[in-house]
Amino acid sequence: MRVALGQFAVSRTWEDNLATTLRLMREAVAGGADLLVLPEGILARDITDPDLVLKAAQALDGPFMTAVLAESAKSALTVQMCIHVPNGKGRAFNVLVTLAKGRIIATYTKLHLYDAFNTKESTNVEAGNVIPALIDIGGMKVGTMTCYDVRFPELARRLAVDGAEVLVLPAAWVRGLGKEAHWEVMVTARALENTCYMVAVGECGERNIGASRVVDPLGVTVVAAGEAPALLFADLDPARVIHARKILPVLANRQFATPELAVK
Repeated sequence: MRVALGQFAVSRTWEDNLATTLRLMREAVAGGADLLVLPEGILARDITDPDLVLKAAQALDGPFMTAVLAESAKSALTVQMCIHVPNGKGRAFNVLVTLAKGRIIATYTKLHLYDAFNTKESTNVEAGNVIPALIDIGGMKVGTMTCYDVRFPELARRLAVDGAEVLVLPAAWVRGLGKEAHWEVMVTARALENTCYMVAVGECGERNIGASRVVDPLGVTVVAAGEAPALLFADLDPARVIHARKILPVLANRQFATPELAVK
């Protein structure tokens, strides 16, 4: 599977971000990608206005997704991205959308909200309550997570036990003391401990680190971006997953039960 990682700085205007999204889709198709992964929260962002994610939220049949789906219908490219969707009760859901051939084929509502490091995502966002199903893309089974989810190894492990060979992680990873190291360590750990490819795509700009990367099932970084906008490509090989799971059979050797969501 050939994957494209579209790292960019999200502006406060959804029309600008739509133009960037459509451009990256076309460039990913030209580069032969099966899958394009974009960052978290790509409708709108402004570091001076934390409530913008709520004010700018759009339904999945709103103008942003309508235009993206129209572009999607022109190729076989699968696209994954996160947008904020109104929940009908004064807040929004943070939804990872998977689309292909002009239609939405899967959604995942972010489970773990970023209430940490003096930030409170739950002020404007309601958490999901469903473990996402795997998606078949380019001949590989793909599991989905979003940003802060990477700090909770139970979700990655559950997806791997379910059969994931690739874990996709759109993110908007906030800068801060040690935060870049946290990102690199945890993205690598989730790949290595689950013998999966990890495709992690970060938003860049004034607040967030970018640093998109692909890590292979044995913890080797395949490609990595810096802090600037970029479109990276990487080829993911199912044989590499098979090899990793043969020489490092952590999934087969585990002594713990399959992770489940807590009952609330």
